[in-house]
Amino acid sequence: MIAAHLPALVVLLPLFGALLAALSRNGAAAFVVAIAATFASAVIAAMLLVEVQSAGAVSYHMGGWAPELGIEYRIDAVNAPILLLVSVMGVAALVYARVSVLAEMIPERIAWYYTMMLVCLTGLLGMAATGDAFNVFVFLEISSLSTYTLIALGRDRRALVAAYQYLIVGTIGATFYVIGVGLLYLSTGTLNLGLIVERLPDVTSPRALIAAEAFIVVGIALKLALFPLHAWLPNAYAYAPSSASALLASTATKVAVYLLARYLFGVFGIHRSVGQVSIADALMVLSIAAMVAASLAAIFQNDIKRLLAFSSVAQIGYITLGLAIANEAGMTGAFLHIFNHALMKGAAFMAVGAILLSTGSCKLDELAGIGRTMPLSAGALTVAGLALIGVPGTSGFVSKWYLVLGAFDAGMPWLAILIVASSVLAVLYVGRILEVVWFREPCQRSLEASEAPAGVLVPTLALAALTIYFGLSASFPVSLASNAATALLGARP
Repeated sequence: MIAAHLPALVVLLPLFGALLAALSRNGAAAFVVAIAATFASAVIAAMLLVEVQSAGAVSYHMGGWAPELGIEYRIDAVNAPILLLVSVMGVAALVYARVSVLAEMIPERIAWYYTMMLVCLTGLLGMAATGDAFNVFVFLEISSLSTYTLIALGRDRRALVAAYQYLIVGTIGATFYVIGVGLLYLSTGTLNLGLIVERLPDVTSPRALIAAEAFIVVGIALKLALFPLHAWLPNAYAYAPSSASALLASTATKVAVYLLARYLFGVFGIHRSVGQVSIADALMVLSIAAMVAASLAAIFQNDIKRLLAFSSVAQIGYITLGLAIANEAGMTGAFLHIFNHALMKGAAFMAVGAILLSTGSCKLDELAGIGRTMPLSAGALTVAGLALIGVPGTSGFVSKWYLVLGAFDAGMPWLAILIVASSVLAVLYVGRILEVVWFREPCQRSLEASEAPAGVLVPTLALAALTIYFGLSASFPVSLASNAATALLGARP
């Protein structure tokens, strides 16, 4: 009986957890509720992944109402791994938050913080699970509103400005998206994505369809911080509480990328053109610009969290580049990098948060030699940095390898060279961190620091260990990414 409702429960459990956490008004009780609800969602997501792999896609009609009257949750090879990734990273971020939030906010706000994390997870899981275009908008707003709050709870006063900037940009993105959905509804008469695809050949007004695609793609691009629509991201990640930075960097942009891939491949088709401009070509140009420009910006950052934020913009460029290549190897690389980047960037932000917790600073010029007194935190940051570069033996190498293969398969060896060359820029900004952390004489702040508490270290080291493990044994994530790529490439003729 319960098994039949797993697609709904994976989304609703964090929502019910958020309600209980808010009612508790107690930080410890809210943490217990949050970790229980998120862990249960992770277990359900794993069960759904197993079911999809063994029996194919799962269709669930909310309230028993079939589309187009009701809302369909559809779990398949593309979004089942996303559900698992979001819920598992949610568990890791919550475990990490248990200690970090005690130092970052007043006790009266802690229960609300856990509440917002659960609401955020509800929105992200809902966006991934639903097969209804307007329901995506609803969950998009749920995740966005909670994200604004999470960022604003940062202890730096600039967090309020960062949250306000994101609110403005996020509202514009959501407005673009819902306008596009409205045009789709006017053209097809349905909001169910599956039915929209069936009715698109009968649409008599191609201009309305082109406009719908443009509004939806731009709206999602704002949410995923695709270059040059990324201006909100560096401040948001830099000034949010450490656990919120880790959660958002690992999940929020990944779900938005999934949504972009779902629309481009499952609804509109990646090879369509708007006027004289091919969607795939435009996406490739923007992806390359992100890989180069954001990496260059990261090189000149002194705040490590801002450095990692610009790095995220660059790494998103690698993911969207795989979508633009649009062959099996490229798409596999894109989905693999969604998975790998979540692990490595989660580890990186957690490690920086651990250093911030111990030293009160995350500025490079104030952390000379911190690796001598905080070897575990600095070690995790080092592993994540090496993965960002794509060093063999880390998970980042595997996904970039598939992107290079995709470029060669597409007959674009120049693009493969560009992928490798852009990784050199990552060497420069990661190298700056490693030089300061490991090779300089410790400054007074570093000498007075001590290793972070176990509650912070355990999830940080776990993600760093997984970054290495999946670099040495990548068969599991590769098979998931390959299945997702195959499903999307076969979604439309």
